[in-house]
Amino acid sequence: MRADRLVAAVLLLQARGRVTAAELAKDLEISVATARRDLEALSSAGIPVYPQPGRGGGWSLVGGARTDLSGLTAAESQALFLMLGPAASGGPELSSALRKLVRALPATFRADAEAAARAVVSDPARWGERDREPPALVQSLQQAVVHRRKVRFDYSGKGRLVDPYGLADKDGVWYFLAGTPAGQRTFRVDRMSAAEITDLPSERPDDFDLREQWARVVEEMEQRRSLVSATVLVDARYLPVLRSRFGRHCEVLGERDGRVTVKVAAHWVRSIAEQLAGWGDLVEVVEPEPVRAELARIGRELTGRYGS
Repeated sequence: MRADRLVAAVLLLQARGRVTAAELAKDLEISVATARRDLEALSSAGIPVYPQPGRGGGWSLVGGARTDLSGLTAAESQALFLMLGPAASGGPELSSALRKLVRALPATFRADAEAAARAVVSDPARWGERDREPPALVQSLQQAVVHRRKVRFDYSGKGRLVDPYGLADKDGVWYFLAGTPAGQRTFRVDRMSAAEITDLPSERPDDFDLREQWARVVEEMEQRRSLVSATVLVDARYLPVLRSRFGRHCEVLGERDGRVTVKVAAHWVRSIAEQLAGWGDLVEVVEPEPVRAELARIGRELTGRYGS
């Protein structure tokens, strides 16, 4: 979902007061289904956009037609910028658009809107995980980041009280970056329990940049996860499926006669072999020998159990 498209939808609603999905689709040059999904997304995020059925109906922005953003409440502006913030990585144009929108807000809302725009970073490259619904805790953690309130929770059997720095959405798996007495730490949100947003004010380094810090976290994690690699041959038509399994740990080395040479990586030999075993003879492991040997072991094990 493009951030610039959502902004355009909000501004059209403010200017006209009411639009149909078909009208929005025509103005933004998108399909009616996409326009309807955008309107529903705005409504779900807390922007006061509601459908009005019947003759002369459509989608309306509660409060009537407006020509700027000054009619948004504090909560509404935060909801909008929480949605748009992760999309700012789309390029300098979107970053510039966000800055202009911030300046269009009432002065009393600007600090929270800027904080909301920086509260979440989006990383589409998966770590072998499947897409999932965001944990219910995500919204509360976003508010803790925006309003700078300490968060108390249990993690791995240990109680923690931390300063919230920001959140990262890694293709549906959410991570929480926070300050602890031992320094900055990263927590998986779906593994946090008994979480409480306290009234205690939190601190965050003045020079903290969420995107830079998340890039550092990813780099450290990649180094730990990618200790073993294997070179494999696969039919070009199956490459997208292989990529979906290994995520960023899938590098194309070359293509010849319809077959692609790919380097895949994981944190140990067995992990690579287990992921490739289900492919049967659709993939060929060229090297290293430990991965080939582990695949042979898995094959013997399966033959022993299921062979006639």
